[in-house]
Amino acid sequence: MTNSVNMILDQALELSASERADVAEKLLFSLDRPDSTIDALWAKEADSRVEAYKKGEIEAVSAEKVFAKYRKT
Repeated sequence: MTNSVNMILDQALELSASERADVAEKLLFSLDRPDSTIDALWAKEADSRVEAYKKGEIEAVSAEKVFAKYRKT
């Protein structure tokens, strides 16, 4: 980490727990920015899957089946 990052971190660690939580929340929120390129790729993928389903190229799987696959036994 750079000196400025370390200095900011040291200052942040001096804050109260609720103030640190506020800072952490704002920092995390700042990382979650919409990306139109990624959104367009996901939309294209979704359309492609719907079309494949309609053509019978792929079949639907129930949510229960999907969840059961990952549920601990």
